[in-house]
Amino acid sequence: MNLKSTVVGVLISLGVAFSAQAQEETRIGGFIAYGTEIENIGIGANAEFPIIENMTIAPSLIYYFPKEEYEVKVNWFEVNANANYYLVNQDIMDVYALGGLNYSSVKVSYNDVWLGSYSGSDGRFGLNIGGGINFKIGGKIIPFAELKYVIIDGGQVVAGAGAKFNL
Repeated sequence: MNLKSTVVGVLISLGVAFSAQAQEETRIGGFIAYGTEIENIGIGANAEFPIIENMTIAPSLIYYFPKEEYEVKVNWFEVNANANYYLVNQDIMDVYALGGLNYSSVKVSYNDVWLGSYSGSDGRFGLNIGGGINFKIGGKIIPFAELKYVIIDGGQVVAGAGAKFNL
């Protein structure tokens, strides 16, 4: 393969990618989530960037509210890098499957008058698999619901609901 055909191939690929991006809008949003492993509610932010027809890159961040039980305080957050593949695109809703990477960080601290203070933290990488639905109500606001399973030590199901905004 020579340089000329390589350059032409790259230009055609970029043209297809940018034309696919023009077909869908970039979205940002916020949501409320519940994690079954931490057994607590969190707040999150997400985005969607179209890359090809019916597929978006969808990063998100979830911060779970601190939880305290018996002098033990738990702080947990997760960062996700997902790809959403739209299976159904209808006038009233879009249904998508998701898959991607997850990074979860947990910090546990213990404070006791007699025993003193202790803390430890751990971060783990995992995989996400799940799906979601966008409800098309008209306008720039898109309510959505999402359910995923995080494949990590012990696993965690995360259910979330919120709104995305077309930019």
